[in-house]
Amino acid sequence: MLLKADERFFLIEEPWDELLNRKDLFGFLSNFKKEGKELTKKDEIRQILENELLAPAGQQEVWAAGVTYQRSRQARMEESNETGGADFYDKVYEAERPELFFKSLPHRLAGHGQEVYIRRDSAWNVPEPELTLFINSSGQISAYTIGNDMSSRSIEGENPLYLPQAKVYEKSAAIGPCLYIPETVISAETMIEMAISRNGETLFKESVSINKMKRTHTELASFLFRECDFPFGAFLMTGTCIVPPSEFTLQVNDMVDIRIDPIGTLSNWIGYKPERVS
Repeated sequence: MLLKADERFFLIEEPWDELLNRKDLFGFLSNFKKEGKELTKKDEIRQILENELLAPAGQQEVWAAGVTYQRSRQARMEESNETGGADFYDKVYEAERPELFFKSLPHRLAGHGQEVYIRRDSAWNVPEPELTLFINSSGQISAYTIGNDMSSRSIEGENPLYLPQAKVYEKSAAIGPCLYIPETVISAETMIEMAISRNGETLFKESVSINKMKRTHTELASFLFRECDFPFGAFLMTGTCIVPPSEFTLQVNDMVDIRIDPIGTLSNWIGYKPERVS
């Protein structure tokens, strides 16, 4: 693991899953700055940072929350209106219990600079930029990253029961480019920005503050851990408020850039899952 702190870089050789689940992760890393192995060769640091970065996950599952913003509720109601499912999302937005769903196992994740996939059997595919929590095995939110919750809106719109097929498939999620570990909770004024480009031209760009979210991070985390144990911790995408217009759908080779300061930018190319060779 490469630790960046105060514009300095350190190499941590502790196993990833053990490190993430330390009770005082921020305190441990703060102390590591004093005693750890600092990397000083600029070429070595540059080579690490310029390569594709793996998703910052070991054995953690990735889950997601839906309909946590007003705009998300509207979008989900729009896509399901013709099939009679619109009322479900309106009820979820107002309900005490949030919508939580399983998103990805670690081996299906993409990292920064890697491809995420759209489904061949869907005519309407979009990215969903989301602040993503890392919740340790004790149920404490100890870190943050950026998530791209890829969604097949045409499949989800056919029937709410098709949600797993619309959300869970190979490389349907990306997280990265790093794990942000602050001393205190992330600011409610934090902005999420997403840009989608095609052939070098920006087709869509929008930003929003996370203070638009109806539910709190601790509320979502507590529901996720209510009846589940996560021995390695878990990642939880917290929902989106940025939705491209209904006439837009992703195409192969599009680029999606999601920025959240102070975490950074998560960039992913759009592709298809390679077809099986019989």
